[in-house]
Order: sequence, then structure tokens, then C-alpha cells
Amino acid sequence: MASLRDIKQRIDSTEKTKHITKAMEMVSASKMSKAEENARSFVPYSEKLQEVVAHIAAHSDATHPMLQKRDVKKTGYVIVTSDRGLAGAYNSNILRTFHQTVEKRHTSKDEYTIIAIGRIGYEFCKKRDLPVVKSILGLADQPNFADIKKLASETVQMYTDEEIDELVIFYNHYVSAISQVVTTKTLLPITDIEAGETGSVESQYEYEPSEETILKTLLPQYAESLIYGALLDGKASEHAARMTAMKNATDNAEELIDDLTLAYNRARQAGITQEITEIIGGVAALE
Repeated sequence: MASLRDIKQRIDSTEKTKHITKAMEMVSASKMSKAEENARSFVPYSEKLQEVVAHIAAHSDATHPMLQKRDVKKTGYVIVTSDRGLAGAYNSNILRTFHQTVEKRHTSKDEYTIIAIGRIGYEFCKKRDLPVVKSILGLADQPNFADIKKLASETVQMYTDEEIDELVIFYNHYVSAISQVVTTKTLLPITDIEAGETGSVESQYEYEPSEETILKTLLPQYAESLIYGALLDGKASEHAARMTAMKNATDNAEELIDDLTLAYNRARQAGITQEITEIIGGVAALE
């Protein structure tokens, strides 16, 4: 049985751990609120861009390679993970889904390439010798588009240059503070753009110099915005997952402290009883 001193040391160390996890929970809650605001404020821009592009694509003869499907010889995968752990199943859920998809769809590493956003995903791929062609690590908790513009632009250009024939992204979609859903979305070719058409664009805009020129400019920007939007969504999910994980850790620490305190009191009572028994035994021996 552990001594009173050992139990007291465990109680003290668990108390310190509880203070740390509680502080981390509060910090993550603050970051989550800001990240959620960033993700939601980006939606109107993305929807308006999709609306304009959808109208041009639907009401003109303008075409673009990003709107056309082609035989898939090589797939590009973008995986959005965090740079740090202590976020519960946030990273493992994404990486498990990604790994299962790769094993199911491909028999050779020559059939796909990976763009890793976040250290956890990058190290996961490197340990398994998976083909990571581009990566970005150490992003801020509230990233700006400028932070990933180069990566996003180069990734979209890979499709334009036919280095890859489709682009798929894996990230956690933020539903609420306690719910994040692993999402797999095909970014290129753009096949669901008609969903953004509302029929109101025609009366609002006139296109110059030509619809084809505008489409050529807007489509890469739209594809890049999808990557950035997924990153913002993923950041909100990351902070929410970390907040939940730290809250669970704090609750577990409190339960452990209660159990250790009970064990400490029992051990202390047993020690007192033992001392009393020895005193009574000694008195009885003297009589």
C-alpha cells in the first residue's frame, strides 16, 4: 500500500496538472470563439465568388479546364491537421480517414501526391514514407490568407499544369463546440459550382472585358478560397476539440484527486488506528 507521503505527492502533482488543463481549456475557448467568427465571416465572400462564377459558367460559352473532368491518373490530397497535439481525436480522425481512402483507391505511391497543412499530418506521412510534395507548418492560430496563398496557388497550378487530375481535401468541419465532422471534399475539378447560382447575378453585373477572361481569373481564386475556407473551418474545429479534451482532462483530474484524497484519509485513519492499538497493547503488557 502506498505511504501517506506518496499519496500526498500524487494529490499535489494532480492538482498542478488540473490547473494547467483548466488554463488550457480557457485559452482554447477564447481561440475557438475567434476562429469560429473568422470561418463564418469568410462564408459570404466564398458564396458570392461561387455565385458569380456559376452564372458565367451557366450563361456563356466560356470554358475552363477546372470545370472539366478528365481521366484521373494522379490525385492530389490536401490534409489539414494541427501543429500540436492535446486535441483529443481531432488529428487521428482525419488521418485515419485519409489513410483508409489511400489504401482503398491506390495500389502505388505514383498514383497520388500529398499537400500537408500542419505538422501532425506532415510527420504522419513522412513516417510512412508517403509522397509529400508540399507542406506548410507552424501556421498561426488565426491564419490569414497571405499565410497560405503561395501554397494554395501552387497547389491549384498543379492541376492546371496537369500534374494532378483531381484535388481532394481532408479536414474537420466545425459543427459546434462539441461536434466536429471529418469532411472529404473534391476541390478540383469544380463540379458543384451550380449550387451557388441564385439567378440574381445577371441583373447585378456586366462582365468586361469578356466572361472567359473573368472566368480564367476567378476560378483559380475560387479554388484557392476553398482551401483557405477549409483551413479556417479546421482551425475552429481544432480549438473546439482541444477545449473539449482539456475539459475532460480537468474533470478526470478532479475525480482522481477525490479518489486519492479518500485513499489518503483511509491510510491516515489506518495509521492512527494502528498507533492506538500499539499503545493499548503496550499498556496491557505492563499490567
